[in-house]
Amino acid sequence: MKDQAADEIQRRPEELKVFISHRDSRCDECQESLGRQAWVFLAGDHGALCLECADVDHLAFMPSGNAALTRRAKSHSELTAVVLKWSTARRRYERQGLLVEEKALELAKQECLSDEAIRQLRRERNAERQAELDADYVRQFAERVCELFPGCPAGRARRLAEHACRKYSGRIGRSAAAKRLDDAAIELAVLAHLRHTATGYDRLLGQGWDRQEARCHVQQEVEHALRAWKLPPP
Repeated sequence: MKDQAADEIQRRPEELKVFISHRDSRCDECQESLGRQAWVFLAGDHGALCLECADVDHLAFMPSGNAALTRRAKSHSELTAVVLKWSTARRRYERQGLLVEEKALELAKQECLSDEAIRQLRRERNAERQAELDADYVRQFAERVCELFPGCPAGRARRLAEHACRKYSGRIGRSAAAKRLDDAAIELAVLAHLRHTATGYDRLLGQGWDRQEARCHVQQEVEHALRAWKLPPP
């Protein structure tokens, strides 16, 4: 039995890690300057990546401190990453929290809503989230998604735009091209949305797949979904 348990532990994928940099950083894939205190993903031979290039920018940050919420969100999320920051005083990396799928975090919060304090926290977080959104830009972005992709299901364009355009997120919707409502930038946002919502891509990353291999594996599913979105509704 001990041998079986040891084999099971050995087969588990290593926990994904995101580091808060303590010096100026640059993404080795998109070459974007990330500045100090940037959140970076170390991808082995691929170097240091920004969260968007590492395909974990859609995850929500959950600070350390609430063990029940962390445990439940982690159990519901197919893809997670621990956030670490270097402590100069202790000379070691210390855990700051966890990145999890937004739907998993919301489900965990619902499960933890047993008292008014938690309900108040949810209201405050929702208010903060709404404050981050530029309503007019989100509306224009969503309208352009619908123009380019008339087959986009009802309500999805708005959710996609809110996710892509959230301030300070570093996502495609905050790029200069996206702010010009450039067609190519809009399509990149749609592709990322479909990759995470219409395929098993997140599950593959959670199982330890290489990011590029996982993308290739789901490419046909993404292209199929994209073609469907480009067709006008019947």
